[in-house]
Amino acid sequence: MGRTLRHSLIALAATAAALSSAAPAMAISKASWDRKQQSQVVRAHLMQKLPGGFHGEQPLTSGQLTQAFAALSARTGTPAANVSSAPLSVTRFDALLTQQLGLTEEANTFQIEAQRAGLEPPAYFGTEVVTRLLGLHFNHPFPHEELELYPWETITRAEAAYSLAQVLQQNGWQNQYVGEVASHFQLPEYTQSQLAPLRLAVSKIGMPYIWGGETDGPSYGQIHGGYDCSGFAWRVYKLSGNPLGVAIKGRTAAQQAGEIPKSQRIREDDVQPGDLLFFGTAKFKSRATEANVTHEGIAPSKDFAIHSSSQGVYVLPLYEGWLHSSFTWARNVL
Repeated sequence: MGRTLRHSLIALAATAAALSSAAPAMAISKASWDRKQQSQVVRAHLMQKLPGGFHGEQPLTSGQLTQAFAALSARTGTPAANVSSAPLSVTRFDALLTQQLGLTEEANTFQIEAQRAGLEPPAYFGTEVVTRLLGLHFNHPFPHEELELYPWETITRAEAAYSLAQVLQQNGWQNQYVGEVASHFQLPEYTQSQLAPLRLAVSKIGMPYIWGGETDGPSYGQIHGGYDCSGFAWRVYKLSGNPLGVAIKGRTAAQQAGEIPKSQRIREDDVQPGDLLFFGTAKFKSRATEANVTHEGIAPSKDFAIHSSSQGVYVLPLYEGWLHSSFTWARNVL
């Protein structure tokens, strides 16, 4: 299952790279960035063109999503989720899509466990975990990060088309995978020092991945709110003013991984909540460099990471999959 998920994530990355490399030949805009996926959902009768074209930049309406769910229901034999006339934010779209896919129980598992552990998750935490585990969101690569949507923004027809096109590619194992991950999602009892950073980390679920990003909104040198992997850790431990983050000096994953003595490195089996997690090709005793430590996350437990990557800020297993296979070492901050 882990291997299959890695293949799925590799495919997502390849799609992003293909779109990025196509930029010189075809203008990238909020209306047109996913022409292939728009064509797919039109051919499958999940969405229709509007007068003058697909108009991916326009907001998705409740009537259009009702049509999409009816078409999905006809394909799968599952009941169509009821779509009210309330505005369709990214998070509401994800919640409805989770329901349409029959994964509400799994989403509730993530939500309830995070609440029980005292993490104070936003109401959409569980459904964001599910849809991002499934790879239903697209990471707009630099230099087109202005196309990203915040979790609270109205979802566009283009973003909806991309998510629905990914659903069309599913063949059954995806729901099973989400169920397996949900069954493993058990969080420990936290100390007060662990709760503060983890509550902040969980509150960012669904924020977009932005290269160099470390704030919720645009800032100097950051065109759009969001986080890169080390910027996410920087926000949680440094920019938050957490006094325990004073020991963190470097901004990049490699710097944060390399600024502690090798004797303080933590192996995967010994990870504790709140630890910084580092990933790449480095061996446990290697010197950390920008080439061999290339990713970073934060541990809510020994089995999971919350991080910013191809699906924005989201939760992934640490016990299997690409995070497990690329784990280098961890660092205790608390």
